Amino acid sequence: MKTFKGLNQNTIDLYVPDGATTLCVYLHGGGWRLGDRTQGPGPAAKWQPSFFETVAGLGVAIATVSYRKSFEAVYPAQSEDVTAALRFLATERTTYGMTGNRTVTWGVSAGGHLAALAALAAANDVAATVCWYPPTDFDALSKDIDEAGGTGDRSAGSREGQLIGAGLDERPDLAAAASPVHHVHPGPPPFLFLHGTADLAVPPRQSERLAEALRAAGGAATVELIPGATHMFPELDDEATMALVRRSVAFLEG
Repeated sequence: MKTFKGLNQNTIDLYVPDGATTLCVYLHGGGWRLGDRTQGPGPAAKWQPSFFETVAGLGVAIATVSYRKSFEAVYPAQSEDVTAALRFLATERTTYGMTGNRTVTWGVSAGGHLAALAALAAANDVAATVCWYPPTDFDALSKDIDEAGGTGDRSAGSREGQLIGAGLDERPDLAAAASPVHHVHPGPPPFLFLHGTADLAVPPRQSERLAEALRAAGGAATVELIPGATHMFPELDDEATMALVRRSVAFLEG
C-alpha cells in the first residue's frame, strides 16, 4: 500500500492498495464545525492500523478529504470543497497508482450529508455512496429529534443553522438547498444507510427520508438499522464496527 499525505493544497490524504480500481472519497463528521480528515468514525477513530489503512487493506483506495468548517464559511462552501477534491482525484488518479474510473463516496454524520450531496450531483459521476447516520432533511430534523425523544433546535446556533448562516425558519430556502432530499433526481446512484435505532442527535428517520425519495426517483436505497446504537455508534466494539466497515466496503465495490 502507498500513502500520500497533504495532496491538493493539503486537503487530501490518500491510501492506495496495490491494484486498486475503486476510489472512495471519505468525509468526516463533526457537525460541520469540528473534526478533521485524520479521524475515522466513532470507535474506529483510535484504530491502529488506522481506519484508513484498514479500509485500504480491504482493497479500496480511500481519500480522506478536508472541507471548510461552518465557522470558516457557510454552505455551499463545504460541498464546493468536496467537488474540488473529486475533480482533482479524477484527474490525478493514475498518477497515484489507481486503475479504472469507479469513484464512490462515504461519509459519517455531517460527512454523510456531504457524501450524499456529492453523489447526487450528476457532474461528479459517483457510482455509489454509503452514509452513516446522516442528516438529510434540515426542515424535518428538529421534528424527527422531538419525536425520537430529544430536543430539536431550529435556531441560528444549531449545527444546521451555523452551516447555512441563519435559523431554519428565517431562511427556509437555504435549509432546503442544503438538504440532500431536495437534490434527488431520476436515476441516482445506489445508497446504503447505516443508522442506530437510539440516535437522538440525528434520528434514523433522516436516513429513511432520503431513502424514500431515492426510491421514488427510481434509485436503489437500503437502510440498515443498528439496534440500540446512538450517534457515532459508541456502543459498538471493534468487531461489530469492523463488520459495518466490511459491509460498507462491499457495497461500495458493487
